[in-house]
Amino acid sequence: MMGGGSMKTEMDEGKGKKVGSHIKMSAKIFGLSLFLDEIVTLREPPVRKEWETVGVPHLLVIGNYKMGISLKKTAEGTNLTVFIDYDLPSSFGGKLLGLLFGRMYAKWCVKQMIGGVKNEYA
Repeated sequence: MMGGGSMKTEMDEGKGKKVGSHIKMSAKIFGLSLFLDEIVTLREPPVRKEWETVGVPHLLVIGNYKMGISLKKTAEGTNLTVFIDYDLPSSFGGKLLGLLFGRMYAKWCVKQMIGGVKNEYA
């Protein structure tokens, strides 16, 4: 999903592990410069975490977003809920790309979050 590019991640002193912590990501993909700043808005370890973009992200197929995960114990084991709510980019070309590829990208993001939870708790 990186288009042959690379991504740089910067974290503040909270390292994404406390409410208010910022995570900034920048990348060069398909020759385009991308950037986002997200902030942790909810954290209840080890059962819930939510984060969302701050400002206007510079992304290809989605605009501002909010993501989250929650774990709930059940008699059979644990239920994992993962979500992403996103806007389309604001530019005409971005909206077109978002309509074409936004859903696919969102599914990829959800799979990445599921994999992260599996790695953390497996």
